[in-house]
Amino acid sequence: MDMEQQHTVADKLKVSPFLVFFLIHSMQVGIGVLGFQRIIALTAGYDAWISVIFAGLSIHLILWMMYKIAETVNGDMVSIHTYIYGNKVGKLLSLPFVLYFCLIAVTIMNGFIEVIQVWMFQDLSTFWFSVAFLGLAIYIIYGGFRTVTGIAFFGVILPLYLIFTFFFTFPYADFSNLLPIFDHPIKDLLKASKNMSLTYLGWETLLFYYPFIKDPAKSKKWAHGGVMFTTILYTLLTVTTFAYFSEGQLQKNVWATLTMWKIVQMPFVERFEYIGIANWNIVILPNVCIAIWCASRVLKRTINIKQKKGVILVSLVCLVGANLFKSRNQLNALFTLSGLIGFYLNYVYIPLLFVAVMIIKKVKNQ
Repeated sequence: MDMEQQHTVADKLKVSPFLVFFLIHSMQVGIGVLGFQRIIALTAGYDAWISVIFAGLSIHLILWMMYKIAETVNGDMVSIHTYIYGNKVGKLLSLPFVLYFCLIAVTIMNGFIEVIQVWMFQDLSTFWFSVAFLGLAIYIIYGGFRTVTGIAFFGVILPLYLIFTFFFTFPYADFSNLLPIFDHPIKDLLKASKNMSLTYLGWETLLFYYPFIKDPAKSKKWAHGGVMFTTILYTLLTVTTFAYFSEGQLQKNVWATLTMWKIVQMPFVERFEYIGIANWNIVILPNVCIAIWCASRVLKRTINIKQKKGVILVSLVCLVGANLFKSRNQLNALFTLSGLIGFYLNYVYIPLLFVAVMIIKKVKNQ
């Protein structure tokens, strides 16, 4: 009778609550890490590290709302929409999320391909790289949500050693670059926080895999922990970058993180940034897998397409999308669009859903 009954997820398909830490964190750390510092410094100068913390803290509030919504309707985004708008309209309103996740996957892939083309192989074919990358993503998603979660786990654990490579910048760092603190008006700090939100994007996926979490109430602390870990990581990286570059130098570096890797010298490796970029493959793989999984899940829940077919369909859309953007200006427009849509989805749409669900819950109870 209740549509939710048709969509209960078998226990063997669910993941442990602590793995939500890796699902959230791996989705937040993607291609943005390689160059977000310059963008936030444009508006708030070297006070921008405050914006990084502020943006990170604001996520906890939205995350709390998301759990409240998901608990009330006991389901995912499609269930939330049907709870508020009824079955047909609810499903119709859920369909744009397929395009949203395609956009996220395309943004991540194009960003990574651009880095490879600029730093390593100038003649790398966008088409063939996307085919290979999406092929791998399809293979992983066919293993089910638990496999996708496993990739997210390894996407966090394996590249973790890269954090230590930033210690190489310390002999050249001048932390007085950060002074004076609070040199910029609050308006600039908030603007930089908004720009930072593109780099933080990805935690909204929780509303799509919520039914796949065993004992979701226990996963709350892990979800908040994942966001906190991301915030600490970004703050440390921002402070290190600001200490290493002067403001003038930073504005000339599109990929500040990669530039810092250039000074890493080890007896057995000459160009460490190549290793960093190769490792980044593991970092962005879960991003793309989770995005495509979410898109195909929405297709399954709204128009009853088998998820395996949905994955192929979504991947084909992503393949076409990835090859539409060629020039640096087009890519910039793509990144800006993804950031804006993600920002309004997280900071405007989700709070509105929260209010709507709470009102309807009250009405239904009476």
